[in-house]
Amino acid sequence: MDFDLTEDQRAFQETARAFARERLLPYAGQWDQTRHFPAEELRAAAGLGFGAIYVDEAHGGTGLSRLDAALIFEELAAADPSTAAFLSIHNMVASMVSRFGNDDQRARFLPDIIAGRKFVSYCLTEPGSGSDAAALKTRAEATADGQYRVNGTKAFISGGGIADLYVTMLRTGDQSTGDQSTGGQTARGISCLVAERGTPGLSFGTPERKLGWNSQPTAQVIFEDCLVPQANRLGAEGEGFRFAMMGLDGGRINIAACSLGGARACLEAALAYVRERRAFGRRLADFQALQFKLADMATELEAARLMVHRAAVALDNGATDATLRCAMAKRFATDICFRICDEALQLHGGYGYIADYQVERYLRDLRVHRILEGTNEIMRVIIARKLLEDA
Repeated sequence: MDFDLTEDQRAFQETARAFARERLLPYAGQWDQTRHFPAEELRAAAGLGFGAIYVDEAHGGTGLSRLDAALIFEELAAADPSTAAFLSIHNMVASMVSRFGNDDQRARFLPDIIAGRKFVSYCLTEPGSGSDAAALKTRAEATADGQYRVNGTKAFISGGGIADLYVTMLRTGDQSTGDQSTGGQTARGISCLVAERGTPGLSFGTPERKLGWNSQPTAQVIFEDCLVPQANRLGAEGEGFRFAMMGLDGGRINIAACSLGGARACLEAALAYVRERRAFGRRLADFQALQFKLADMATELEAARLMVHRAAVALDNGATDATLRCAMAKRFATDICFRICDEALQLHGGYGYIADYQVERYLRDLRVHRILEGTNEIMRVIIARKLLEDA
């Protein structure tokens, strides 16, 4: 296996790094404090091809691989994990429209998504269904005039209220509750609709106040007798849950890559700090205990990066173990990278707790990566299930 990046990959990586340092890093702390959504910068990123990184060129996308995307998201997140993560979700949804939409839907939606003229949100989670995604209750009933009447609420939606398009999982069919002993819903009858902002009956909750990810709003998406054209349904009725799970494999790689970037930034900050800070008559960098800590941080970061890249290649190749590898990489990378941020903060002492030093921003942003795109506990469920299936 060749671990060296190609010339093209190094070029994409450098382009992303330069953009992040110029357009994200100088302002990320301010955006975090003011909860500013950097639409202009996101459109500029789309102008570089980062709005549809792995959408086929035939559909107007950049046509890169999942591995290429992981390299790009790591660089962007090294400056601002919150903004990079929003762009990663935008890419995940763009890919879903490209893969699962028909020619008419691609023509209507993709050009604006790819160019960053319209932002997109992924709507799966509900107030009563997080990890149990199949238990969703948002309901779409077909009408005689070719529409769906949608009722229900989606929760914790990144971009809620500012996104233009909402790719939404909802029930058009089977309402059975499955195993009555567990209360579990079945995944049958779940479909996927694209709802457009401004549609009557579509509204949004008050933006949530969060620990991190403050450069992107998170809010409920509320459907009240909202009429969505049946022409906006991706795929056939009942295919939505499969689409949702397929989309999440890539989403898990993206968010793991964002964790790599945040952890790398914190490790670099810690290295710079211990070289300058003096205590007991010598530099912190001269204390063996701290050297060991830094060595472990660097080793664990490299191990996480290798897992993420291996999973991305598996996904690119359509490998049978791609879902397993994506779950492993997401669980390991997001846990390890959060720990690296925490260790970096500790190495800064009291200064690490101060906003001016920025390490605390990375730590707050990376904490949610262990929850979204499937909690790390659910990643363990997926991993164990796959292992036992193959045993």
